[in-house]
Amino acid sequence: MRDVFADLVGQDEPVETLRRAAGAAARVAAGEPVASGAMTHAWIFTGPPGSGRSLAARAFAAALQCERDGSGCGECHGCHTVLGKTHADVRFVVPEGLSIGVGEMRALVLRAATAPSGGRWQVVVIEDADRLTEAAGNALLKAIEEPPPRTVFLLSTPSTHPDDISVTIRSRCRVVALRQPPADAVAAALVARDGMASDTAAWAAAAAQGDITRARLLAADAEARSRREAVLAVPKRLTGVGACFDVAATLVAAAKAEAAASVAEPDAAERSALEQALGAGGTGRGAAGAMRGSAGQLKDLEKRQKSRATRAQRDALDRALVDLAGFYRDVLITALRAPVAVVHGDVAAQSGAAARKWTPESTLRRLEAVLACRESINQNVKPEIAVEAMMLNLWKG
Repeated sequence: MRDVFADLVGQDEPVETLRRAAGAAARVAAGEPVASGAMTHAWIFTGPPGSGRSLAARAFAAALQCERDGSGCGECHGCHTVLGKTHADVRFVVPEGLSIGVGEMRALVLRAATAPSGGRWQVVVIEDADRLTEAAGNALLKAIEEPPPRTVFLLSTPSTHPDDISVTIRSRCRVVALRQPPADAVAAALVARDGMASDTAAWAAAAAQGDITRARLLAADAEARSRREAVLAVPKRLTGVGACFDVAATLVAAAKAEAAASVAEPDAAERSALEQALGAGGTGRGAAGAMRGSAGQLKDLEKRQKSRATRAQRDALDRALVDLAGFYRDVLITALRAPVAVVHGDVAAQSGAAARKWTPESTLRRLEAVLACRESINQNVKPEIAVEAMMLNLWKG
């Protein structure tokens, strides 16, 4: 039997914490006394990419609504509907654009203040809570400071740094810190749950640096593997200043193309649905008038879609930068003869040659340049500028 926490790979301690809290929550819902601190109304799930932050929040939400004393059985109606994001008392906030606005947050807080229809909990799951605007964060803070008795807020964020999520919100939440799962644990899960061949699973888990979702993608998608290969070829292409700018342009263009492909279908579906709702294709004076008055709504949709495309581009570029950082990490541990496995074993010859050519100090500077580029893009520096600066630093060493 697979319970709701089964897909959280390599997170034994956090899972045990969540199981205890869900059990306590079930007793609270039943009116039974529980120990102080066993369950709280606000949680933050934090950890590196691939650690399963959002998955942990969703699994905990399912356990809170589980009809078998909060066990998170994965089989009851409560578990199934939460995991399928159709439960009436669970709201998911998944930002498609660059931020979560105050209007959306106020509406959610208002909805969360109502009594749960199922008699257990109202749950608000906020993925990428670091994208809350200041006003949205203040709206959420007020709700967390004065929570309704049967409402639970679950926030997912890459870190709890003050620049990512306010100290005040963090101080009122219980933090669940997830770690990057080891590659061997991810590989074992891919073999056991996906029926993947052991050698393919081991390669994909290492290449994805513990991110099980990306590991599955690399194993199944030839285009994803091709994009990764192009990124890992970047270091040997940096032969001069001109090459740096060419490679930077290619990398950014590839991220834009990947992002455009990922949003094309939902964008078209959204626009079609809105146009139909506004009377597109209809006949008569009323339909024509409705379409003439729809310009504002169409403009708002285009604005949201543009923001989503920008976020998709940044996410695609960040995946490329994570791969590139892994390469320089491999060079460094090879030069230092560290007793750990390389990430990109299929290009070990290339990283080994670089380790013999570069000093450890210059390799570390290159790794820092990649990490600085990621941070710059997170701080809204134009990707073209950040990537060009990074390429020049990689070439110089």
